[in-house]
Amino acid sequence: MSAHDDILALGKRIGQTIIGQEAMVERLLLGLLADGHLLVEGLPGLAKTRAIKSLAKNLDAELSRIQFTPDLLPSDITGSEVYFSEGGKGEFRFQEGPIFASLILADEINRAPAKVQSALLEAMEERQVTVGGQSHPLPDLFLVMATQNPIEQEGTYPLPEAQLDRFLMHVQVGYPDEKSEAAIVRLNRAEENEAKSGGSKKPAEKLAQKAVFDARAEIGKVTVSEAVETYMVALVFATRYPAKLDADLAKWLQVGASPRGAIGLDRVSRSYAWLKGRDYVTPDDVKAIVHDVFRHRLILSYEAHAGGITADQVIDRVVERVAVA
Repeated sequence: MSAHDDILALGKRIGQTIIGQEAMVERLLLGLLADGHLLVEGLPGLAKTRAIKSLAKNLDAELSRIQFTPDLLPSDITGSEVYFSEGGKGEFRFQEGPIFASLILADEINRAPAKVQSALLEAMEERQVTVGGQSHPLPDLFLVMATQNPIEQEGTYPLPEAQLDRFLMHVQVGYPDEKSEAAIVRLNRAEENEAKSGGSKKPAEKLAQKAVFDARAEIGKVTVSEAVETYMVALVFATRYPAKLDADLAKWLQVGASPRGAIGLDRVSRSYAWLKGRDYVTPDDVKAIVHDVFRHRLILSYEAHAGGITADQVIDRVVERVAVA
């Protein structure tokens, strides 16, 4: 099988246990292919945790879950130097923390204070952890999926813009439809009965990490025409200089997308095109993922918040106003 077939099969296997959340599964694959991190926001019970667990179950990669709480310490994430005594001699040795895994679930990341959140910054950006002046590299395959609840504000610490910008995509998860909800109930019932009977299906063979690296190599060859590249840059600049396009946008936007937004748009667009079986990017590919790439990078004005304007509505207006070259 080709790398493309392997990744499609991986997505299909994940989708068998994550019902009604096809968009989230697709974004999870895009994050894996584009070598970026995801911030997933949604109400409890919408299969956010289950999704990355299913990815780990079907991919030859270790999963580490970190439950963020107000009393968490940075060393609880990165690890620390521990004193070992042997034969009358002692020395400090670095003991790895849970961040040293290929797949990281940072559950309810906004429940930990800034000092702990910042412990993720170097790991996410530099792919290494520095403790005691010594740098320790993280695995070649490294994906952080952080979750947060959009409605609970008590006892939470909003993520600073510097950390938000390090997430490749901000994915919003909604409720499944009625047909999917019924399928979820049936799936849960079947899993309960299987657990009670003591039976278990033979685990499927896990996809080797090499397939992901091969896919990334192919994505690196996906063509982006000058016209599409110009369109991406125009979208970014429309968020920075909105007054040139629309008076309402000028009132709604306080700060636009950073250069990481342009880079993310390019990487995710190429991954999306490859996932759809093409070796070139179209403007529709860019439009399909621009909300996930821009959503967390825009700072809205007080007037926008007061008027109930959301980041998605602002992005809709930007896409509407920017012409395809």
